[in-house]
Amino acid sequence: MSVQTTDYTVSEIRSPAVFLANRVFIYGALVFWSFVCLFPIYWTITTSFKSAVDVTQGHLIPFVDFQPDWKGWRSLGLSPDSIFQTSTVRDEFLKRFMNSVITSVGASSLAIVIGSLAAYGLTRYRYHFAWFKNEDISFFFLSQLILPPVVLALPFLVLYREVALLDTRIGLVLLYTLMVLPIVIWIMRDQFNSIPVELEEAALVDGLSIWGAFFRIVMPIALPGMVAAFILAMVLCWNEYFFAALLTSTDAKTIPVMVASQTGSQGINWWSMAALATAAIAPLAIIGIVLERYLIMGMTAGSVK
Repeated sequence: MSVQTTDYTVSEIRSPAVFLANRVFIYGALVFWSFVCLFPIYWTITTSFKSAVDVTQGHLIPFVDFQPDWKGWRSLGLSPDSIFQTSTVRDEFLKRFMNSVITSVGASSLAIVIGSLAAYGLTRYRYHFAWFKNEDISFFFLSQLILPPVVLALPFLVLYREVALLDTRIGLVLLYTLMVLPIVIWIMRDQFNSIPVELEEAALVDGLSIWGAFFRIVMPIALPGMVAAFILAMVLCWNEYFFAALLTSTDAKTIPVMVASQTGSQGINWWSMAALATAAIAPLAIIGIVLERYLIMGMTAGSVK
């Protein structure tokens, strides 16, 4: 009668413990990073419900460190007790809010149209201008992001003054389109590269034109990438401050400029600034939650073929 024995290595014996330790480390790091990312949003929202004393003393936890108050929202005419009353500050906020909506949506939509067509051409046709080829053209578009905005400040200021686009929404739309166009082209280029060319060739054989194949075959497949590019472009346009402060004064001023102007004789009105920032963050957060599925699909497109 023989007895069969099995030799276990130290690594095999410790593998469950090592696995558990790895999981604890990974989840601990994720929880810590989530806290780091979400704390500024938490601080902004809670500060909009603080009084001056609570802000200066650094109270953080509502109903524990301080009693929430509508002071920040009342200063904007958006508190429950002032929402139905006449408020010049609320009218000003709504005007700036609409300016941000119009410029961000308009510039993002225009960038999606132009960027999608440019990216489609770069992925389906071969170009050769002197030493410039498709890869060089794509890199040229992306390289425009290297230029700091302050370098373009004076040329745009002089140009917009000459063509009467200072303090206009259309001026900001055109400028923001140029600002986000390289990112849109780069995202959409990867999106179109992930779509097999054979699908379009089959559509052409079936009698569709090039434009018909693009609109009926390619665009429905590339829709998640377009949504992701649109959201990213809109976030960049919505949060842009430098050119909005430089090229506008009264009529086309946007939310970021209004947020930065919340100063008084006693210093910065943190509660008003926090309420404004919360109102500015909310639309982007809602859009991100509603379109999360498209955003993930678009940003991961092309990673696996």
